[in-house]
Formats: sequence, structure tokens, C-alpha cells
Amino acid sequence: MATRRSKPSRVRVRVPTARARHDPARPLSWSFYDRPTERVARDLIGRWLECAVDGIRCRGRIVETEAYLGEHDPACHAAAGRTPRTEVLYGPPGTAYVYFVYGMHWCANAVTRRSGLPSAVLIRALEPLEGVEAMRARRVLAKRDSDLCSGPGRLCQALGITGPRHNAVSLAASGLRILHGHPVGRAAILATPRIGVNEAADWPLRFLERDNPHVSARAETARFLRATSVRR
Repeated sequence: MATRRSKPSRVRVRVPTARARHDPARPLSWSFYDRPTERVARDLIGRWLECAVDGIRCRGRIVETEAYLGEHDPACHAAAGRTPRTEVLYGPPGTAYVYFVYGMHWCANAVTRRSGLPSAVLIRALEPLEGVEAMRARRVLAKRDSDLCSGPGRLCQALGITGPRHNAVSLAASGLRILHGHPVGRAAILATPRIGVNEAADWPLRFLERDNPHVSARAETARFLRATSVRR
């Protein structure tokens, strides 16, 4: 009597959906930051910066950045060489560099390029997305929501970012993360000279989303646009 051959069992393989592959809430990997600093600064426009403090999560869309290129850049902290303050800049890409300035403000940066090549991108402005009530409570002097995160010090205050809590943490696996968000096309990004620096201030390393009301230094940006349109 012939025996019946059983059919092989089917093995189900889960294939990531398009939504899972392009999840905007997924953290950027270290390889995103392991590139020339100017490219990282431009490509951060449209990404999301997220900070969770004491169980409160705040999130904003990055609309303005500045690139600081390394020891040869006189406006970069690394121009002073390797010091206890700048040690983080020499570390792995995708690390947060959070420093205190003017004795009153924290500033948040993303370290770029491989270890030993000190450079970073300063996050200059956000468009608030989540946790807006908490941002308003921390930024009581802001008259409009467009002023909550319109500047590096303002956005750190709004999101609760500080050096003791966030300096040198991974931007992919900590309470301070940068997420995929929704990248912005190059045509929607404007490059201008940097703001608030005395050295190499004319280098076009400030990147911002055109016509976004949440960017910082709006008056300076308007003057730059008028001047460049006249030259054209």
C-alpha cells in the first residue's frame, strides 16, 4: 500500500511593509552622520528632534541647522584643539554635543564624520510637533508658538535639553534622539552665512527651510535674501 507523502509545511516570512521601512519615528543610524558635515546639516532639515524628560516627550521638526567643520574652521569649538570641553566632538558620529553659552543657554549639536575628525551640526530651530503644552510652560516668555523653538537656546529650553543630562549621549538610543521624519528636497532649502559667529561668518553653512515661520534670525534672513536678489 502506497504511503501518502505529506506536504511540506509552509514557513511564513514576515516582510517589512513600506510603512515600517519608512517609519518617520525611527531613529537615524550612525551612518547618516558619518558623512561630510555640510551634507548632514542640509539633510537634517525635515527630520524630527525628540526629547523625553521626566516622562514628558516633546518633538519638533528640524527647520534650521548650521555646520561646523572641524579644527580648520575658526568658528568651530574644535579650532581650540582637543580639550575636556571638545572631547565629545572627537567621538563617534551620531553623538550629542550639548554645551553652555553666554552663561545662560544650552545648545544641541549632532557630531558628524568618523571618530577623530571633530565636527558637528548645530540644531538652530524646530517647528513644534508634540508636547507643545510642555514647551509653552518652559518658555513662558514666548509670545507665539513660532517663537518656542526659533533659536538654539530656545529649543533646548523648550524641550528640556541640558548638558548634564544629554551631552555625549547617543542620538539613536537615549532620551534625546533624531528621527527620520520627512526629508525636505533641496529646492526647499536655503543656504546662508552663519549667525552669531565672529570668525568665518560669511561661510554659507546655515541651512533652513524656505518660508518657514519657525526659523531663527528672520530679520537677518530677509536682509540676506534682499541682498542676493539685488546682486542677481
